Amino acid sequence: MTAPPTTNKKLIAWVNDIAALATPASVHWCDGSDKEYHALCDLMVSHGTFTRLNEKLRPGCYLARSHASDVARVEDRTYICAKSKEEAGPTNNWTEPTEMRAKLRAMFKGCMKGRTLYVIPFSMGPIGSPVAKIGVEITDSPYVVVNMRIMTRMGAAALNALGDGDFIPCVHSVGAPLEPGRQDAPWPCEPDPAKKYIVHFPDTREIWSYGSGYGGNALLGKKCLALRIASVAARAEGWLAEHMLILALTSPKGEKHYICAAFPSACGKTNLAMMQPALPGWTVRCVGDDIAWIRIGADGRLYAVNPEHGFFGVAPGTSAQSNFNAMETIRRNTIFTNVALTPEGDVWWEDMGGPAPAKAIDWEGNEWTPGCGRKAAHPNARFTAPAAQCPVIDPEWESPEGVPVSAFLFGGRRPGTIPLVSEAFSWEHGVFMGSAAGSETTTAALGKAGVLRRDPFAMLPFCGYHMGDYLAHWISIASRTDRAKLPKVFFVNWFRKSTEGKWLWPGYGDNSRVLKWICERVAGTGKAVKTPIGNLPTPDALDLSGLDVSEEDMRQLLAIDVEGWKREADNIGSYYDTLGSHLPAALRAELEQLRQRLATA
Repeated sequence: MTAPPTTNKKLIAWVNDIAALATPASVHWCDGSDKEYHALCDLMVSHGTFTRLNEKLRPGCYLARSHASDVARVEDRTYICAKSKEEAGPTNNWTEPTEMRAKLRAMFKGCMKGRTLYVIPFSMGPIGSPVAKIGVEITDSPYVVVNMRIMTRMGAAALNALGDGDFIPCVHSVGAPLEPGRQDAPWPCEPDPAKKYIVHFPDTREIWSYGSGYGGNALLGKKCLALRIASVAARAEGWLAEHMLILALTSPKGEKHYICAAFPSACGKTNLAMMQPALPGWTVRCVGDDIAWIRIGADGRLYAVNPEHGFFGVAPGTSAQSNFNAMETIRRNTIFTNVALTPEGDVWWEDMGGPAPAKAIDWEGNEWTPGCGRKAAHPNARFTAPAAQCPVIDPEWESPEGVPVSAFLFGGRRPGTIPLVSEAFSWEHGVFMGSAAGSETTTAALGKAGVLRRDPFAMLPFCGYHMGDYLAHWISIASRTDRAKLPKVFFVNWFRKSTEGKWLWPGYGDNSRVLKWICERVAGTGKAVKTPIGNLPTPDALDLSGLDVSEEDMRQLLAIDVEGWKREADNIGSYYDTLGSHLPAALRAELEQLRQRLATA
């Protein structure tokens, strides 16, 4: 083994400990260079893990196919091992930390036999940023290495920034030791779902992952560090680690506002982050599509940083219509996972736009034709692409200090009751709005269709401690700075339907009309009417020029369904009951005030 490229004694000792436990054939310290990246991609092509795509159609792009058992985050195998079950809270899986450590060390014993142990130093956030965190991931997966190079600032620069300082240790293995002479699988993993573990130790800021090679289960800088562990650190250090996009909206006059938005899955976060506005002269620029780290600046305003360096987006449904800029971003230097391969050596997925190929190789490596009765791409198929390739990336996206936040948006997929947009009366009312976010289930896979699933701040799977304490931390931000400098808070719903079941709002680029009103409210010029649930646009406040939406549809989009809201309040109350004594009193008070306003409406 070559000498480690660092003098950090704690790091060297930790790597040596994991190597002694996992017994790899070799150890490689990643430098993040182009040479290393291309060598690992070539290695995976030779092993059958990667297929090199047509260089003319998709230069620098590769396709990977995972094992059929390893296609998504495994929330039921994700653990928050705080000191007590009470600290982890009712929304997290918990096991006693000492017991879990013993179990993990037993599983990791010899788990990297016959494989290379890769050491990946990485920075979440621009290197040198006041909110950046250095992590080091140990893995036996070259797929993880090349994806982490895209998704984080990885390699020698991160190791140099670490110096002799502290780091967040992240241990990962696919859980498939390779015996001498045995043929390796193209996608090695533990096929038994019950033997996969994604474990977080918030008190010691550690992450251990075993058995899966896919996405957030294996790319430990993403949800594991940037949300679950970071949320714990943020609470202790007085900032916010959030499942939020960050976009910049600029008016024809050059007035620019940065907006952070949190939506549950399947609500169009990436589409909004890279939106092409329908309003002439307005521009949207993307800072980030998934995660925001937010701190209080020296001037008392909130500033947001995208800790990631790439996009890990869902491919199916992404098209030139839904997200033109994402399609432009993934034209080159992109890793596709679990999409279909066309005879021309290009990729394809459902709802990509244009005619389906006459034949293809599906995500499981089988021949596929239209109408054969199965999907060509897995519904959770992904692309990993450098953020710098996005044609509308904001010039300030790597600012170490972050960008000033003018507004927070919350939302969900709600066919009824919730209007197109409403503004909170206060910071506490805004946190109440965020705590009540959620979507109605749309498929049997999530249980009965039409069931409302609360997802506070879109953080349900990602909060590293008790959700009630998380909401209290949000409430506390108002006491840490001047209230007048806090962003305004809004709730949006692009998914309202008529009684006949048709969409009332066109969405996509026309969402810029709602964002325009939000910016006007921030500037103090937007017209609004006070209602029991918040401030709503007056009938003439939204810019509907060139939009074919009837007066009746707009009336329904902005209507207050008092009886529906009374049921909504009861549902929120039932959810609050699950958080017990950890629920902030301020939120229980907001709920009661809502009920009182509805009673006199």
